[in-house]
Amino acid sequence: MPHKLYAMTKPLILVTNDDGITAPGLRALIRFMKEIGDVVVVAPDSPQSGMGHAITIDNTLYIKKSQRDLENGIEQEYSCSGTPADCVKLGLQELLDRKPDLCVSGINHGSNSSINVIYSGTMSAAIEAGIEGIPAIGFSLCDYSWDANFDLAKESIQKIVQEALQNGIPKGVVLNVNIPKTTSEAPKGIRICRQARANWKEKFDKRTNPTGKEYYWLTGEFELLDKGEDTDEFALSQGYISVVPTQFDLTAHHAIQLINNWNLND
Repeated sequence: MPHKLYAMTKPLILVTNDDGITAPGLRALIRFMKEIGDVVVVAPDSPQSGMGHAITIDNTLYIKKSQRDLENGIEQEYSCSGTPADCVKLGLQELLDRKPDLCVSGINHGSNSSINVIYSGTMSAAIEAGIEGIPAIGFSLCDYSWDANFDLAKESIQKIVQEALQNGIPKGVVLNVNIPKTTSEAPKGIRICRQARANWKEKFDKRTNPTGKEYYWLTGEFELLDKGEDTDEFALSQGYISVVPTQFDLTAHHAIQLINNWNLND
């Protein structure tokens, strides 16, 4: 597949998502990033929400060059048959001829705050880039509507990206950015937060199909367990964008000494 030679005067930005290459949130993020740097898009060819950090190991992967955004100067845009993490892996290993300065994922249709980050394909794509040493940010809008207004957050998104490019993101850290749902006004501002403690109180809706075979739909309610005013959920409830520095080192460092006190070697 032919590669494009990039001018070194602009940052190279890899754009991906989990809602698929036709999603309005992705199209908006492409527009916003095009005003900042050279853009390469590698996104799933179909929706991949809730895939987490899944990768394809038992099937073939396909890449198709897209013609969707040629009129906007995006000459390298590809759809991928795999997961969001697959998209980043293929983008970095097969499609780019130099290391991108930044990877941005989104804009997701729906929240990825609090515990949702665990299941998020949007954030997993960003985390995959972070694992590869690429500064990365995942963006989500707390609005599931296909026709959600992403432009209200354009200025804030571009500001976060420009600050990340100028100042860098700490090694081993990926930013999880969530934008409150607004209908006519831009968010009030940006808050650096911690991840709120919460979980999903899940239920399975059991049904029977016309042939008599039972099947299940996963349902549930979000349960906030955190009253703190320094969390992403609190910031969003007050109309602010939340920025949570997220790490992919899952070691519970504070628990190492406790576990060392167990009698494991006696």
